[in-house]
This record gives sequence, C-alpha cells and structure tokens, in this order.
Amino acid sequence: MTNLDIAQQVRLRPIDDIACSAGLSEEDFEPLGRTKGKLTDAGIQRLTSGTKTGKLILVSAVNPTPAGEGKTTVSVGLAQGLCQLGKRAIPALREPALGPVFGVKGGATGGGYSQVLPMEDINLFFTGDFPAITSAHNLLSAMLDASLHAGNPVGMDLRSIWWPRTVDMNDRALREIVVGLGTGNGPARGERFVITPASEVMAVLCLARSRASLKERLQRIIVALDSQGAPITAGSLGAAGSMGALLKDAIRPNLAQTVEGGPALIHGGPFGNVAHGCSSVLATRCGIHMTDYLVTEGGFGSDLGGEKFLNIVTPQLGKTPDAIVLVATVRALRHHGAGDLVAGCANLGQHIRHLRSYGPPVVVAVNKFADDTIEDLKVIEDYALAQGVEAVVADPWMSGGKGCVDLAAKVVSVTSETSEFHGVYHADDDIETKLQKLVTRVYGGKGVTYSRAAEKRLKWATDHGYGKLPVCVAKTQMSLSDDARLVGAPSGFDLHVRELQVSAGAGFVVAVCGDIMLMPGMGKTPAAMRIDITDEGVITGLN
Repeated sequence: MTNLDIAQQVRLRPIDDIACSAGLSEEDFEPLGRTKGKLTDAGIQRLTSGTKTGKLILVSAVNPTPAGEGKTTVSVGLAQGLCQLGKRAIPALREPALGPVFGVKGGATGGGYSQVLPMEDINLFFTGDFPAITSAHNLLSAMLDASLHAGNPVGMDLRSIWWPRTVDMNDRALREIVVGLGTGNGPARGERFVITPASEVMAVLCLARSRASLKERLQRIIVALDSQGAPITAGSLGAAGSMGALLKDAIRPNLAQTVEGGPALIHGGPFGNVAHGCSSVLATRCGIHMTDYLVTEGGFGSDLGGEKFLNIVTPQLGKTPDAIVLVATVRALRHHGAGDLVAGCANLGQHIRHLRSYGPPVVVAVNKFADDTIEDLKVIEDYALAQGVEAVVADPWMSGGKGCVDLAAKVVSVTSETSEFHGVYHADDDIETKLQKLVTRVYGGKGVTYSRAAEKRLKWATDHGYGKLPVCVAKTQMSLSDDARLVGAPSGFDLHVRELQVSAGAGFVVAVCGDIMLMPGMGKTPAAMRIDITDEGVITGLN
C-alpha cells in the first residue's frame, strides 16, 4: 500500500474542527476550503505574544540514502505518539517543492500512517505560497532588468549582477542562460536560475518574525554592485514594497492535519542542502504557543538542516530546542559501512557527537523498516548507548502514533529538566572561523580551502560589513564532507568552498561547496513519469 492509498482512505476532519482542537478561535485562522487554512494576522499576533511556551523538539537524521530515511515520517509519528500519551503536540514542517516531487521523491509529506494531509494538495500548489515566493523573486529580477533598460539610474555594474531568476522545478537547462537578446530587449547579459527553495526570498520569508521584519529583510537583498563595488539592494530599486505585497498571504503559516486527525503547521520550504532547510520561524513560534510539544525538523542530516536550525534559526526564534531526536535506519548505516552495519554506525557516531555538543538531550530514533531484523536494530541501540545516548525503535510508517509511543515517552522524560545551549560558533566569529568550526566540530574534517572567486567575495564581505554573518553551507547531503563518494565518517578532509554568496536579506552567507548545484536537474526517469490524474480528478503516482 502506498502513501497515497493510505491518504485517500482517511476521512479528513473539517479544518474548523482541527483549528478548534488546536485552541484557535474563528479570529485566529481563515479556512481555505474544507481541509486547509491559514493563520490570520490577528492569530499570529496573539500566539506570538503569548506567555505559555511548549517544549521545542528538533528532529534531525544521519546522512541519508537517496531514498531518505523517513525524518518527516518520524516527526509526524512522534507528534502523534505524544498525543497518544495525552499530550498536546503539533508537527511544524516545510512545504514540499515541486522540483523534488516531480524529479525524485514523488511526494514529501511523511509516509504510511504518519503523514500530513491533504497530501495531494500539500505536495502540489497547496495554498499558493511557493508561487507567491517565485513571483516576488522574479518581480525583483524584472525590475532589475527594467532599470538597466531605462538607463541604469542606480549605476549597476553589468559585470557584477548577483540576483538570479527562479523557478520551482528541476531544470538544468536554466543553470546558465542569456537574457536581453533582440532589438530593444537588452542589454544582453548572462543569467542563471536557482530553484525556488534556494531563493533568498524563501529564506527571507522563513526567517522573518513579522511583516515589518519581512519588508526590512527584502530591502536588504543585494542585487548587484556599482562601479565602486558598493552594494545595490532591492530597496535601491524600490522593489521591497511590491514584493511584500505579493507575499501578503504567503507569510501566514498554513494549518493542515495528520493522518490521525491532529493539527499540523506546514509553512515554508528551503532545501536543507542548498539553503537553511527549516520550516518558518513564524510557524514555529506560533506552534510553540499552541501546544505542549512542537515537533519540527531540519532538512537532510544533522550536518545540514539540523546544524542550520541550531545556529541560524534558533537566534531568530528566541528559543532553543528542549530535545533533539536523531533519526537513523539500518538501511542508511549499512550504506555508510559498504554493507557492514557495525562499520556504518561510525556515521551515526559523528552525528551524535555533533548534536550532543549543543547541550539539549539527544535521543536516537531507529526508524524501523519491514525487513529490519531484531539483531540489526539491537546493534544500533547498543552503539548509541555506548556513545552516551539512548536509542528507541519507532514504527511510524506501519503503526502511526502507536508505533512511536515509546519514542514519545522518552522525549517526555528527557525534556523534564532544562539544559544549557551552546552553538558551534560565536556570533562575533568571522566567516573563516565559523567555517573552520563547522568543518571540524560538525563534519569531522580538517580545514577549508577557497577558490579565488570565493576569496575575493570573502574580502568584499568583510570590507562591507558582512564579515560576521552566520554561514549556511551548501553541500551534498550524501556525505559529511562535500564529496558524495565519502560515506561513513570520513576524517582529515578539507571543505572546498568554490563560491561565497552574501544573502544580506536572509542574514547569512552561503558557502557553495564541492559540486552542489543551486538548480538541480531531472534524472533519466523522473518521478513525473509515474504521476497521473484520472478522469475523476484523482491523482495517482505520488509516493
């Protein structure tokens, strides 16, 4: 039975009932049809100014196999398991992007009996947030080129235009293009596209704490340099207001439900490998005030979305996690050990060491697959215990909340006491120091090398007041290093920074490493080839 089969068998509760069960009044949310809704501005204001604060649980993972290890499934299952224990719990998750839905995954709303619904809508256009973000980004692109066509009044240097275009689809043909060809359409210049989850507008929306914060961040986005090397921003082009207008509704978190009829917040969608990989700050802040336990996740492994949540997002939240759940699977650890499960546990060990360094308690969730043996599961449990943390086998796919009750009970237990939090780096460290600490303390590597272009951009950032921004590393999710072939727990390697991008609106610097692309391409047999729709309007082929 597929995820879609299970999802289509569930009788969805009306969104009004879901809102009521989450403690929301009619003024707090706006229904969008029978099964979806958005929080209102008044609801956001009420929730974020509340004094009651629930526990914040971050779910991360080991380095995944190409199929993924079920981190979203565990997140939903954990929230459902907490509800089984009589707790109020809500998952706060990212919205899936069309690129991976049609390219690789075929869906990204959890799995089996631990999904968020309506999965077809959430996997496609949902409430229109992604189209709004794409449009706001491309509005800035259009205004940039219109300014060039109108005589370039702000003095942009054509050789130093930073701002790309965006589309929410895997399309390698758009990585390098030329725009402005033809009479009256120029000036002609090189251009590139990034996928919408890698857009700085996505990061800006997901890190904004309010509409005022959103507009201020949009103003700061750097689009180009002038002839003296000074930044020209979206504010310089007068674009921030109109971009904010396009994002009027997209900034409001979305309300949906789990398979078991509990509330779920679904908002924002930055990738974890090329962006910061976490649900929006607003959704997380609202959720913390709506429930006893707010379960959120960081994209891919703890070296990517987990690390970025802990070092980039938590300062914006004003709250650090009360516990961290690290998802591992027999399949992934066999992959990292070239078939040897014991050897592959070294990858788990590096993630445990990394996450324990922050201070909050860590629990390993062993996501059980149907063909896992008791002996293999015990190998992981024993290894985790030897590293100083407990492991709990969970079965969210087959058993939903009931399959995660033991995990939920352990999370309740470890969050009974407070803990101190320590980031990987200090806010006043420079970019080079931050990268060095990430490599040695998170990835287990040795050092950092920079291309000439990256060194030049690093000097520019330092000279223009951006030299102490947090760092968002864009690298492969398949390895702790920037080389996907180095599985397990490699050591002694260097991180190779080929490009450095200053995302002043988001408030971080993106270090593009190895051969990672900000615009993915489709494979020979993309997921789009199996997705279809019947004459009755029923979608098929979504995983």
